[in-house]
Amino acid sequence: MLDRDLASIYGVETRALNQAVKRNAERFPEDFMLKLSKEEWVEIERISNMSSQNVMTSLQ
Repeated sequence: MLDRDLASIYGVETRALNQAVKRNAERFPEDFMLKLSKEEWVEIERISNMSSQNVMTSLQ
């Protein structure tokens, strides 16, 4: 789950969620989040776009 997804669930901006986690790091498990490299992010976006296209095609 990406930070933007979690922020959407809680009804806050992604920026606000990330700030809250940074300010309260001791309240979260060490493996609560990780930072993606640019290459990893591009790959996730590519896969996400492919999945969206597959859903749209199956709906038609």
